[in-house]
Amino acid sequence: MAGHVAIWVFWAVLLPVLGCSAQDGGDLGASASEAAPKKPRRPAPNFDLKGVYGNPVSLADHRGKPVVVDFWATWCVPCIYQVPELNAFWKIHREADDVAVIGVAVDVEGASAVAPWIEDKGVEYQIAIGDERLAREFGVMGFPTLAIISPDGNIESLHVGLIEVEELERLVAPFIGSSPAHEPTL
Repeated sequence: MAGHVAIWVFWAVLLPVLGCSAQDGGDLGASASEAAPKKPRRPAPNFDLKGVYGNPVSLADHRGKPVVVDFWATWCVPCIYQVPELNAFWKIHREADDVAVIGVAVDVEGASAVAPWIEDKGVEYQIAIGDERLAREFGVMGFPTLAIISPDGNIESLHVGLIEVEELERLVAPFIGSSPAHEPTL
């Protein structure tokens, strides 16, 4: 098990440093600003997970609007820096309820490790307890990885490493109109 953690830590640190990201379902090496050939979209694996406080969290419940799914772990240092960006993004869209944000923690210790971490970091969006198997089904190659899911349930893109509010707004804009309901406030 320690070997798995070491591999994930290696990729979580190395990929963002190298500027690698998985775009359009797994095209490693193409940055968000580069024009990479569009790969076929594929359905997002559905999940029915328990939230960190026992509430049900299902991807299918959000069909009809875009969903940002953040795969992360408490032991992932870059994941700490993703929280403020996702909190800011969630605040922009919370009232309009036009985008869902779901954090999926892959910690093997489950809620007992995740709950104190999210309270300490001030996470405001919903958190579910997942595992590495689910992350692999999505094509995750390091943490944090954000999957952008279209309203029809397809994976539109994967982003390994940190992503800022402005980039998230650009990625979901085609699914909620040409511009976000509110301007980002950081």
